[in-house]
Amino acid sequence: MGFFSRKLAEAAAALSFDDVLLKPRYSRIIPRERVDLSTRASRRVGLRIPIVGSPMDTVTEADMAIALAEEGGIGIIHRNMPPEREAGEVGRVKERGLAVGAAVGVFDEERFRLLLKAEADLIVIDVAHGHSENVIKSLKRYKAIDGSVDVVAGNIVDGEAAEDLIAAGADGLRVGLGAGSICFTREVCGVGVPQLQAVAWVADVASIYGVPVIADGGVRRIADIVKALAAGADCVMLGRMLAGTDEAPGEVIERDGMRFKRYRGMGSPDVIHRLDRYSKLVPEGVSGYVRYKGSVKGVVRLIVGGLRSGMGYLGASNLDELKRRSVFVKATPSESFEQRARGLIVEKKPPTDIML
Repeated sequence: MGFFSRKLAEAAAALSFDDVLLKPRYSRIIPRERVDLSTRASRRVGLRIPIVGSPMDTVTEADMAIALAEEGGIGIIHRNMPPEREAGEVGRVKERGLAVGAAVGVFDEERFRLLLKAEADLIVIDVAHGHSENVIKSLKRYKAIDGSVDVVAGNIVDGEAAEDLIAAGADGLRVGLGAGSICFTREVCGVGVPQLQAVAWVADVASIYGVPVIADGGVRRIADIVKALAAGADCVMLGRMLAGTDEAPGEVIERDGMRFKRYRGMGSPDVIHRLDRYSKLVPEGVSGYVRYKGSVKGVVRLIVGGLRSGMGYLGASNLDELKRRSVFVKATPSESFEQRARGLIVEKKPPTDIML
């Protein structure tokens, strides 16, 4: 077999969320009373719930970060703004005595120093392709400026990248490439790894070093969050699920009697010219609108309720047990029909429908 044919023959099978289900296990867990969702976003930043707000300009500024922190998660302030303003957003959260993260690029020493001065708890190197020379050099520079603040690096999709970033000093790893609902990197560039597989490959390495994994992208339902955590993630970064809430930036608009808020990918045409992370030859994201959802705290509580229920089925009282006890089964395409409500006119949509 020739070189090129062998590449195809040896292509690894890779699974994503809809390819698997979690097998129920014997359980003595009462989800409302005996489930602990505490985790870490990085080596030194702990959370009460495994939810991280994505650093997108239609998702996370101070209002979102405050609300998430009050619920036990953390928000990462986006960087599509001047460094002084981003530091100011961090300051608003810190005035409440809450934890907050903030995003920087690879050539952002001034921004990094301002965010340190504002007392950001966590810095995220916000780069589309994290397994690169620029990211590794940048990570080392930031850690040399101040090693006391945790720096999360990414985005990556495999164990080799995890090894390299951890060796360079990463305190957390952000996983996912092209899986976001407003991202079409895979369609444009042909690159990526199905998200659940990427999480598992990175977690295989990160767990050896005690470095937390943040799954970023591909989450459409609460069930996907449970699966990501079972596959090795320590927390999940959310964009679309949190967009459209009161705390997300932007105004509510009305169309045809329904209310919406703007949501756009940070690789979309109206963003890429402003940020070096997204200085691309062609766009790899889109812009649009999502339904208005009310307070983000209501959304977070639905997610937390779903997580608790899922862990109850798996007999897991905490996230470490979820990782150890969970067993995946592969699902056939016909399973997607089984899991849906069918054969009736739905009288009242479930509260989770607003996330779709």
